[in-house]
Amino acid sequence: MIYRLLALNIDGTLLQTNGKLHRSTKEAVEYVQQKGIYVTLVTSRSFPSARKVAKALKIKAPLVTHQGAYIAGSEDKPVYVKRMNEGITYDIVRFFEALPCQIRLVHEEFSLANKFKIHNELLSKTVFTTGDPMFYSQQFVNSLSEYLHDQLVTPSKIEIYFEEKSDLQDAKQALEKMYTEIEAIELDPLRLDIVSTGVSKLNGLTYLGNQLGIKLKEMVYIGDGLDDIPLIEAAGLGVSMGNAPYPVKRASDWVTRSENEQGVAYMVREHFRKQQPIEFLRKMKIIRH
Repeated sequence: MIYRLLALNIDGTLLQTNGKLHRSTKEAVEYVQQKGIYVTLVTSRSFPSARKVAKALKIKAPLVTHQGAYIAGSEDKPVYVKRMNEGITYDIVRFFEALPCQIRLVHEEFSLANKFKIHNELLSKTVFTTGDPMFYSQQFVNSLSEYLHDQLVTPSKIEIYFEEKSDLQDAKQALEKMYTEIEAIELDPLRLDIVSTGVSKLNGLTYLGNQLGIKLKEMVYIGDGLDDIPLIEAAGLGVSMGNAPYPVKRASDWVTRSENEQGVAYMVREHFRKQQPIEFLRKMKIIRH
């Protein structure tokens, strides 16, 4: 199979646990791009945050961000945007304010969160990677519902950070029974993303592929999270990282090394060196467009 697009998750895939890109990862992405293969990022991160990573990797293709709710190459020209309306946003905020959790409304221009102090040791180490504070406003308020009374917000997604795994599962089940307008996506046992119905990383990547004239079977996807499973299963070649949990590995065609062992670079070396450049394949009429 000839692959024409490489899609990559960011956290736990491209980035090491110290939050940095390894030089070999940068070189691998550049190598793939030189062969004429599109490279994009598919992430739950905000667009400004994903764009910083894309810039470091010299990726110019549109990025699938906000769990697929915001697809863009630049902020002034989004390819696709799906927001939650203010009524549903308010209702969801009120629902979660009854639980011990941090609630974060994510927009491409700003984020807004409640001042909930996280006591869980594992979760407290989470770094909120939102891009340059000079260009991305991050505000914390005592009561989100009171704030929303005075100012309407239509986020592309809502992030919920729990202290207890049982709270996440209970909340997810309750939301699925109460609302048809939203999807609750479990990223890990303590993190839930709320988006509009129909929004997902897979749908976002499919939409981008349609814009580029590239089918899912012509794509390679590399990821590590539970929310990456649908993409790993749908892509022509689905790859999981060595640090991924077992359900993710089970869904994949190929398991590469961990993020601290430069799993992306290893996978690229092992696979894409065998594929001729896209332009050469066109000249040989092996592919037509």
